[in-house]
Amino acid sequence: MRRIVVNGVVGTVLSVMISLTVYASNTDEAHGGGPACEGYGPQAPRDIDNKQGKNRVKFNTAPAASDMNLCNLHLHNNAEHKARAFSVYAGEGEHGHGGGYMCGMSKSLSKAELKAPAAEICHGLKPGDTIEIHWVYTTCTVNPGKGLGSCVSDACANPDLRVEAQVFTLVNDSSALDFNDLAYDGHKANGLHQPRALPTGTGKPVEFLGSTTGPKYTEQSCSPYQVTWSVRPECARLDINTIGQWCEKGNVFEEDHAHGVRKLVVNPKLLAEIE
Repeated sequence: MRRIVVNGVVGTVLSVMISLTVYASNTDEAHGGGPACEGYGPQAPRDIDNKQGKNRVKFNTAPAASDMNLCNLHLHNNAEHKARAFSVYAGEGEHGHGGGYMCGMSKSLSKAELKAPAAEICHGLKPGDTIEIHWVYTTCTVNPGKGLGSCVSDACANPDLRVEAQVFTLVNDSSALDFNDLAYDGHKANGLHQPRALPTGTGKPVEFLGSTTGPKYTEQSCSPYQVTWSVRPECARLDINTIGQWCEKGNVFEEDHAHGVRKLVVNPKLLAEIE
């Protein structure tokens, strides 16, 4: 232990502080402490405004969503990814809930947009909340269903996977987007399971190689799944009553609530370069 004097003020510097300085500058260490995963492919979620990445694992970009089967659809409470439009930090959260990022527009909503709905929405969602919705696609010939397991089959264990993602601010406003127009209700196009539509008008999607997400994964415990991501860079307003209807009436995905988020991946050795 050393003692130093700065402008007459005596301070105590513990040797552990020196270790922490070295630790913070070591890019092999994972965000949040501990050694980063080794041998894994690029991870998600990420800051899509930051194109840099040093992960060397390569895999083929998945086909376009229109050429794949929709296999799962789910939502997260707050955005897992980060971009300029959704960069308001919500905090660490607890088991993934309450963490992540919020849309900037959520801070300037009217009293009418923030009016509480008549009924509970998806076990706790409120006007002003941010959600990130994931439309998950597979090259397997499967029917949509619950979880990632619905994206594979005994005959197709290693498919290409794609996730189309959109971040929304929930508002109590019938003029906002209707989730029923974006949901899946047995719809097919060219023989493939598809949502009724994917969001448009929220900027050119940022496409990159990554992984599955969710709070069980960290920079120390990585996801082994290889996923092509397509994340739209702008937030959209979504009528909270319509996502409530989707949760309430039931769906083939057995989804009725928003999931927690995985902490943002920031270690460049766990990220692919965005071309």
